[in-house]
Amino acid sequence: MAQRLPALPPPARRVLGGVLLIGTVVLTPAAAAAGLVAAAFATASVPLLALCGLAVAAATAALLGRGAFALLGKGGLRATCALTGVLLLAVAALAAGTVLRPMPTSAALPVPPGVSFWNLPTGSRIAYAHAPAAGTPRPTPVVFLHGGPGTPAEGIPAGGRELAADGFDVYSYDQVGAGRSTRLSDITQYTVARQVADLDAIRRTIGADRIILVGQSWGGSLAAQYLLAHSTHVAKAVFTSPGALWGREYPGPAAGDPWDHLTPAERSARDRLNSKPRLIAAALLLQVNPRAAHALVGDGELDHWMHELALLGKDTTSCAGTEPTEAHSNPQGFYSNQMTVKDFEQLPDPRPRLRAVHVPSLVMRGECDFIKPAVTQEYRQTLPDSRMVRIKGAGHAISHSRPALYTALLRAFLLDRPLPAPAS
Repeated sequence: MAQRLPALPPPARRVLGGVLLIGTVVLTPAAAAAGLVAAAFATASVPLLALCGLAVAAATAALLGRGAFALLGKGGLRATCALTGVLLLAVAALAAGTVLRPMPTSAALPVPPGVSFWNLPTGSRIAYAHAPAAGTPRPTPVVFLHGGPGTPAEGIPAGGRELAADGFDVYSYDQVGAGRSTRLSDITQYTVARQVADLDAIRRTIGADRIILVGQSWGGSLAAQYLLAHSTHVAKAVFTSPGALWGREYPGPAAGDPWDHLTPAERSARDRLNSKPRLIAAALLLQVNPRAAHALVGDGELDHWMHELALLGKDTTSCAGTEPTEAHSNPQGFYSNQMTVKDFEQLPDPRPRLRAVHVPSLVMRGECDFIKPAVTQEYRQTLPDSRMVRIKGAGHAISHSRPALYTALLRAFLLDRPLPAPAS
């Protein structure tokens, strides 16, 4: 015969009720956050996300609160309703001061002299700088590709003016979603294919049948993807401290972590930047519904945050004793960075097709580059008409560490001259 379990004694009930009451206070905000993230599977509307979060919080508070008061033997429905109301107000106030509180943005600055814009047929409005060729222009322009994704340079990069003096038309542009170029309203459109399409549209806009690509860091990865799609339109390619050739092989920091050499003070500052609740909410939503993340936290806030992070780490990838890098105000592109990287890591292996691409290529690697040697070496092993040079005393930004040698290498390679002896 089944026996009825004995009831808990009053002291035990009160202890359990107190624990449950404390748990209600602790779990209600967590339930609100979970409800907001769960709602993002179905909507990108911030008001609906907030309402769903509050609804889940209310249900959690009511259910747990009712159980707590029943164990305590006092209060009942009225106490449960009062507790639920107080906790909802607390959750709303907490959200207003954290997740829903806008982060700083950068003040809009005037466009500096020398910056112009292309309105491409892809829909991108692209900011660029142009150093016109001296004398009779050579038929093949040089296009510099910045890193990141989403971390543009400012103006004509090192070596560009010298190449213009050699007769090359030289262009440097802000990739879509970065710098002064278009920010896309649908951030899922930040893809490698979009970057490649923009670059080919630029080639056609400047009236060039073939171009020379100079890709720094991520710009090297992008140059390889352009080679994959349009090799007949590339005369030569230069890969300076290139990122991964295949994103799926080296996801995230697997290719090398630029933050490995932070000082304790810099590490603490980075942790403070990364711990902002609104940033954490955007990061969670990016995994569920990127459009919801963008609706909650706009470009201005996250581009400013990324700029602050870039300033913190701008000198961590150089050799010891290198002069500090001069900062510029050309805006970073957070969503372009996040979404393009995510897309890049899903692409198929480009190496089999690149092994059949016969485009003269130069691969440069600095002695102190944080990118793993195997990542750089893969360009040399994959591209059949490539050669690789290793540069002593240079970090990830070779043009900053060894500007004269970097420029000499560029000029020699593009003018079909012997490379400087120290790098040959």
